[in-house]
Amino acid sequence: MLQVDKIDLHYGAAQALKGVSLAAETGKVTCLMGRNGVGKTSTLRAISGQHPVSGGAVLWNGENISGLKPHARAKRGIAVVPQGREVFPLLSVKENLETGFAPLKRRDRTIPDTIFDLFPVLKDMLSRRGGDLSGGQQQQLAIARALVTRPKLLILDEPTEGIQPSIIKDIGRAIAWLRDQGTMAIVLVEQYFEFARDLADRFAVMDRGEIVLAGDASQLDPEEVKQHLTV
Repeated sequence: MLQVDKIDLHYGAAQALKGVSLAAETGKVTCLMGRNGVGKTSTLRAISGQHPVSGGAVLWNGENISGLKPHARAKRGIAVVPQGREVFPLLSVKENLETGFAPLKRRDRTIPDTIFDLFPVLKDMLSRRGGDLSGGQQQQLAIARALVTRPKLLILDEPTEGIQPSIIKDIGRAIAWLRDQGTMAIVLVEQYFEFARDLADRFAVMDRGEIVLAGDASQLDPEEVKQHLTV
C-alpha cells in the first residue's frame, strides 16, 4: 500500500505542494484529478523520487521511502508511465520494452505474454522504431514498458492526453484488467472525468497544491468534481 502523508514540495522558493495526503491500495485505482498546474505531476514526482519532498513522508508498505532515489523505488515495485509517454524514438519497440529490465533480477528479464494480450498491436511492431508509432501506440508502449518491471504500484500520468478515442477505450480496458488481477495498486492522474469515473475506486481532487476533495468514488459529487476541472 502507498501512503502519502502530508507532503510538501518546493521548487526553489516556490511551494508546489502543501500538506498533500493520498493513499493507494492493491487491487484499486486511486484517481488524482485537477486542472493543469495544480500539483498533480509534482505529487507523482514525489512518489517516484524524481523530486525530494521538503516535508511529510512517502510510505510504501510501511517503509518510509522519502529518501530513496528513483531506481531504488523501482526495485521496490514502483513504475511510472510519464506524461508525454517518453518512449525512446530511435530504439525498436522490443528494445523500448527491454529497458524495463533494469530494476529486475536477471532471471526475471523477460517480456510477459500478458503485455501482448493487453496491447496486441505491439507484437506486430516489435522491430519498428518507437518514434515511428502513432501517439496512441506510443502510449500503449509506455504502459507496456512499465509493466515489464512487474510493478506493485503503477502510476499513470494522464494516459488519455492526445489519444484517439478507440485507443482510450483499449487503455481503459487494460487498466481495469490490471486492477482486477489484485496484484498492484494503481494511481491514475487524469483530467478526462468520464474516463476516471469509470475506473476509479477512490478520488482525490487537487487545487493550488492541495487536496480539496477526496473519498470513495461513490461518495463524490460529479458536479463538484467538474468545478475543479474547468478553467
